[in-house]
Parts: sequence; C-alpha cells; structure tokens
Amino acid sequence: MTDAPPIWNRPERGSRGPHPTHSRDEIVAAAITLADTEGLAAVSMRAVATALGTGAGTLYRYLSSRDDLLDLMSDRVVAELCPYPAPGPDPTEALLHLARRQLDLYRRHSWLVDLLPRSSGIGPESLGWFDHCLRVLEPVRCGTAAKFEALAMMTGVVTLFARNERAAPPPAFTGLDLTAYPHLVAAFAVPGTPRPDLFERTLRGLLSVLLADDGTAPESWGGRSVVPEEKG
Repeated sequence: MTDAPPIWNRPERGSRGPHPTHSRDEIVAAAITLADTEGLAAVSMRAVATALGTGAGTLYRYLSSRDDLLDLMSDRVVAELCPYPAPGPDPTEALLHLARRQLDLYRRHSWLVDLLPRSSGIGPESLGWFDHCLRVLEPVRCGTAAKFEALAMMTGVVTLFARNERAAPPPAFTGLDLTAYPHLVAAFAVPGTPRPDLFERTLRGLLSVLLADDGTAPESWGGRSVVPEEKG
C-alpha cells in the first residue's frame, strides 16, 4: 500500500537527475507492445528499459513502480475507444455498440482483462469511458444505482466473452458412459442448432431488466424506460 497520489496526478518525471532521454508516453507504448507480443508477465521495468535501449534505473525517474506502469498501460489502451459515437435515439442499441467496441479492445490487448480488478488503474481515459456511457443512459428512467449496475454487468459480460475466446475449448463428453444421466442423453439426442450472437442476446436481455423503470428516477429527468410499454 502507498499514500502516493495516483500516477496521473504526479509530474511527468522527477526533478532530479540528468536530462530525460525518454518520455512517459514512450515508456508506456513500449510496455504495451511488449504485453501484446509476449504477455503481461513479460512486462517488467528491466524488460521495458531494454526495449527502449536504456537501463531499468532510468525508468524510475518517471515511475515509482511496475504498478504505476500497469495503471498507465490499462488507461492508455482505453483511449482507443475514442472517439465515442453519438448516443443515438435508443440507449440499448448505443450500449450494445459500445460493448462490441469494448470486446474488440480486449481482443487486441488480451492482457487488459487481467488488469480490470485494479481500481488504481481507473484514470482519465477510463473515467471518460464511464462518463460517456452515463451520457448514453441519460434518457433512461431508472435510478443512478441501476445504471451503474448495468454498466458493471456490461463490462462483466464483455470480460467473460473475452476470456472465453482465450480459453481452451470445454471438455467433450465423447467416450463417457452417460447411461445414468438420462437428461444428458436426451439433450445430446436432439442437440439443435446454436443460436447466433450469444454476446448480443446476453447483453440485450440483461440491459432490458437492469434498466427497467424502478421508480427512483427524478421526475425532472423526463427520461424513459428501455423496456417497451405493454399495449392494452
């Protein structure tokens, strides 16, 4: 634990030492390239310094630790989600579009999902992302807590699908004696055809429930629910 301010609130480099030969941006870019090609475990201060043709001690003029570097990396790649599209008339469709872009980001930088639990990694770009998502949800008639829950679940689903794409395929039932498991036997007898786009269907179902009008939205919002009203 440290009482130091977030890395984004600290000067670009220390005031002591020789004239800098690299910038913080160059260090972060080198670290991202290393993580993309060799994985997050390969990102050490020494490895990044080597990629830049300098010594590890040089990096400590810009960063206090590897944790600082990881925070900067995770926030930097979130900037790839910019520019944000205009919200559009349908909040659900707008969020689905953002979620697809978020999934594409995790595909480009597969190591990013391993850094998501780090609250210290929420920097300016990540805050901008959340702010835009809330802008998209502005017309929705539900409370703030419900909107934060919806965004958290959206990110959770995106993370789940990103991890699943990286994981090994699930174990097959081939060769197993399923005689004692009649429901499995019946299911495999008529497997059916997989329905398309599980990602979109999952998110659409979650959002329709989580963003339903819960009666807590201020009347001054004048918003609407994303759930269609029943016609009687």
